[in-house]
Amino acid sequence: MNPSTEQQPIVFVVDDDASMRNSLSRLFQSLGLQVKIFASANEFLKSTRPDAPSCLVLDVRLPGLSGLDFQSELAKANIDIPIVFMTGHGDIPMTVRAMKAGAVEFLPKPFRDQDMLDAVQLGLERDRSRRRSAGDTSKLKASFSSLTPREQEVMGYVTSGLMNKQIAGEMKVSEITVKIHRASVMRKMGAKSLAELVRMADALDVRRKMP
Repeated sequence: MNPSTEQQPIVFVVDDDASMRNSLSRLFQSLGLQVKIFASANEFLKSTRPDAPSCLVLDVRLPGLSGLDFQSELAKANIDIPIVFMTGHGDIPMTVRAMKAGAVEFLPKPFRDQDMLDAVQLGLERDRSRRRSAGDTSKLKASFSSLTPREQEVMGYVTSGLMNKQIAGEMKVSEITVKIHRASVMRKMGAKSLAELVRMADALDVRRKMP
């Protein structure tokens, strides 16, 4: 995604303490970030989330679903959003569980504003990277889909290390036919070298497993 067309980053705050929600909202808005606040995990789940880099600031102790359980539910639902935890009752096992499950940071209350801002900026950058990676994979899949079945087969053999003559033998075609298909694969995939085509094949998991 082009950075110039990227939507403005957004921070979601989930905390049942209204004063904390409002305080964090002002803090993030001071950096020009969009902010959406929620009093519970269920409120967040019912909301419509924009397609933009985002980070979730989540209180561990919430009414109903706890922050840690909510983290697990998000993972099960394939909602991949970086989480910064905050708590007034944190302990080491709780922190370890959150960080092992992928949390960006675990901040005990009261925390320094700068510590929270640093954690959120790290979360937003992590989400930007994830979004870029997902976009790159989608482009690769589209390019691979544009290949003919024969070209896809050639790509699988080429990226497994076979020479044109060997590929011709495997496919029961002439060597010149393989060369034509190979050139077409490189052009359609936008690969400037064999090494780059191999990386693409690995990302798509289309390299042929040779006996």
